Amino acid sequence: MPSVAGVQPFNISVPDSAIKRLKDKLELADWPDEVEFSNSWNYGAPLGDVKRLANRWKDGFDWRAHEGKINKQLPQYITKIPVEGFGELDIHFVHQESSNPDSIPLLFCHGWPGHFLEAAKILPLVTKASTDGSPSFHVVAPSLPNYGFSSAPSKPGFGIPQYAEVCHKLMLKLGYSLYATQGGDWGFAITRMMGVLYLEHCLASHTNFVRVTKPPTTTENPSVSLQNSVTPYEEWEKAGLERSKWFMEEGFGYNLIQATKPATVGFALRDSPVALLAWIYEKLHDWTDDYPWSDDEILEWVSIYQFSTAGPGASVRTYYENTHSEQELTKKVMEYNGKVKLGLSWFPKDLVVPPRVWGRTLGDVVFEAVHEDGGHFAAHERPEVLAADLKKMFGKSGGAEGVIARLVGQ
Repeated sequence: MPSVAGVQPFNISVPDSAIKRLKDKLELADWPDEVEFSNSWNYGAPLGDVKRLANRWKDGFDWRAHEGKINKQLPQYITKIPVEGFGELDIHFVHQESSNPDSIPLLFCHGWPGHFLEAAKILPLVTKASTDGSPSFHVVAPSLPNYGFSSAPSKPGFGIPQYAEVCHKLMLKLGYSLYATQGGDWGFAITRMMGVLYLEHCLASHTNFVRVTKPPTTTENPSVSLQNSVTPYEEWEKAGLERSKWFMEEGFGYNLIQATKPATVGFALRDSPVALLAWIYEKLHDWTDDYPWSDDEILEWVSIYQFSTAGPGASVRTYYENTHSEQELTKKVMEYNGKVKLGLSWFPKDLVVPPRVWGRTLGDVVFEAVHEDGGHFAAHERPEVLAADLKKMFGKSGGAEGVIARLVGQ
């Protein structure tokens, strides 16, 4: 990356004392008695799995090897970004440029319980300059404030508009005055907000999380509502509604806790690595589509939270601020936005999987893809599929071709 004032190279370097403290706490773990349902996923993370993972984390997992691998694989940086009303925050980010100078600047935005590592698998797939005329991308993948190796705000009220402000200002600082975005989970809301607040800069957005939870209405979306009423749902759409129903009835408890009393659960996540492990492991299992997690892959994922700059409990505050700050502005992420070209990818084991027509309540949908498998962490579970969707959306006749010349000509 060319030298940019105020941007410094970054390598993860967890203190030895933090690693020792983790192992000491794991050594002192107090386990519940095993009962008939201890290992039933219906009750949450199974005792046997969590004990196995905790013992591996304590005695077999080599964080230093993983730390070195990440540092070697990903070009990481850190810089200060001013946020109105909150001062300057240290923002850690990955910036992988393509060798093709005429590549599309793309902000990749993670959610919870994700982090910047979600971008790792798609980087080589989308940044490589092609020989067939397909697009390539310059990718910026930040650790959001409260996550990874970015710092945390010390005042209340840091909600979706502020996350969007950080991401937008980071792109400007790197010289990308025009850009596209990709996001899932909180990345959906944050990148949608970027399209609300900075629509003269954010020209196109792609999401793998179509977070529409109710059908279109005649008052808000009359034409889409009419289309919905006369179009029979396909089998995948019916299955998607069942998946959405399951999530709201059986998988939404974490959201209610984190959106109402984040500090309370935050004590457990900060003080107990076993609590953190179980809390996140449950989501990695339930939110993916039979993804073959290895134990070390899980532990690497959870370790990013364990060793995060703001601490393991900081990230859950996103849920509280989303429902308690700037509600009139925040709700705009769910409103129709015809100014930003929109691409939608459906994966059957995501958390909310609405019928295809519902997604058109969000904006000018220029690209759609329905996939037979895959879950919530698309960039990690199905990187080839997600990368192909991005290349199609921004390729010839992909729907976003109208803004490509502006994105690569800046």
